[in-house]
Amino acid sequence: MEKERYNHLNTYLKNKFGKRTLKICVDANFTCPNRDGTKGYDGCIFCSNKGSGEHLKKLSIEEQIKNHLDSYRGKRAESFIVYFQNFTNTYDSISNLKEKYLSAFVDERIVGISIATRPDCINEEIAKLLYEISQKHYVCVELGLQTANEEIGKLINRCYSCFDFINAVKLLNKYNIDVIAHIMVGLPNETFEDIQNTVKFINLHNIQGIKIHSTYVVSDTKLCDMYNLNTYVPISLDYYLDALVYIITHINNNIVIHRISGDAPKDILVAPNWNTHKKLVLNGLDKRLKEENLYQGIYFNK
Repeated sequence: MEKERYNHLNTYLKNKFGKRTLKICVDANFTCPNRDGTKGYDGCIFCSNKGSGEHLKKLSIEEQIKNHLDSYRGKRAESFIVYFQNFTNTYDSISNLKEKYLSAFVDERIVGISIATRPDCINEEIAKLLYEISQKHYVCVELGLQTANEEIGKLINRCYSCFDFINAVKLLNKYNIDVIAHIMVGLPNETFEDIQNTVKFINLHNIQGIKIHSTYVVSDTKLCDMYNLNTYVPISLDYYLDALVYIITHINNNIVIHRISGDAPKDILVAPNWNTHKKLVLNGLDKRLKEENLYQGIYFNK
């Protein structure tokens, strides 16, 4: 059996927990400081007012998890990590955060939680709470970076800086909480050099995982307006594969690759069409790595 050419999440989780482990996505009814007026109202230009995830706010966290486990999906693995996915999942009072996080452990098959958030919504008090939970359960935090280019960061209206990201990583490192960085390929005005610089930026920090997303256009977003005005053109599949190959071969070989393609919601996807065909990305990347005999971190410079 051929050795994996990059660190697959499924393999990492199976080795860590000794059994197949998958995620259960939940909507914990959080909002975002870039939507409630604290920092802005419209969010990032690529984000719809639904955020991401399955949008199950009418159900409690416990109900969402139990419904998942009682369905066919509950038979696909022996253990699960609850993924707090939609909007900013550390943006609340400490008491509410603790209640929501602990409510995830409703079944012995739940081995941990994964929390998606913004770097400017991590502070010492939150890091301490996560550390407290990590004494009994696995905990990791997914930080949206998207790009290391501050000008593009302003253009996409993320309303935080790379300095915020650095501070969040340092705090989470201090409390031994795994950090997964989100990066996006194909942002407006982005060059291939920007992608290279984002990889260099990530390699400078103690990060345990990355998620790589292509930029896609969904309806009712600022990015959709730009697309309709022809001021934004989505990248091609070939360009995305070029970027993936670069990222995989230059990223620290200890980092776990949690995702190499974002799942665009088909009901609101505007462009590009290839984004709905995940196999094209997975198979395309595998083919290129195999043909050129490339592996994760082969060009990583310590």
